[in-house]
Amino acid sequence: MDVLYFAWVRERIGLPKEVVETNAATVAELVEELKTREARYEAAFADLSALRVAVDQELTDFDAPLNDVREVAFFPPMTGG
Repeated sequence: MDVLYFAWVRERIGLPKEVVETNAATVAELVEELKTREARYEAAFADLSALRVAVDQELTDFDAPLNDVREVAFFPPMTGG
């Protein structure tokens, strides 16, 4: 699946997008897999309350299932103004 990173998440990881092979059943499990890769992933996902996630371009929660998902995107919350 494609994993996209936006704003400071992209800056910490150093990539805007990557293709990830995973057996994770949920977004939370995917995050745990990513955190074990390198310190930069651990830093980016250290505080999940500071992140939002979209699965196939739909906002969702970290407990969302990943079966048949093509894209997961991580980004900080947006504020209007």
